[in-house]
Amino acid sequence: MNVLVVEDQDAIRRMIEALMAARGHTVASAPTGPKALEAALQRPPDIVLLDINLPGGLDGIEVCRRLRDAPETSTAMVVIISAMDDPETRSRAFEAGAMAYYTKPFSPTALLKEIDTLTRKHGEGG
Repeated sequence: MNVLVVEDQDAIRRMIEALMAARGHTVASAPTGPKALEAALQRPPDIVLLDINLPGGLDGIEVCRRLRDAPETSTAMVVIISAMDDPETRSRAFEAGAMAYYTKPFSPTALLKEIDTLTRKHGEGG
């Protein structure tokens, strides 16, 4: 499975990359919204692990919207991983097309279980 990790904090990005690679996934990463979109169009991901607060002029919610709008990435599963935990932000993320929302700090084990669940549902439901 192709995974795109979009996170501006190097330590968190590397930890998620290692977690996904250890599961046998092909991992790409980007520290900004524009670089995330560029990476996603070069190699469309199956799943995107996406922070909301990103530098570069595009936040994670806008990146999610644009991924949904592009034919190449419209079916990618998007999981938000953010320190923001207010109802308005969660609502905006789901409206933009996110399939799950995790707050930082998060449990790597719980994240892996969520990804497994989404993958099964996505595979079954299309």
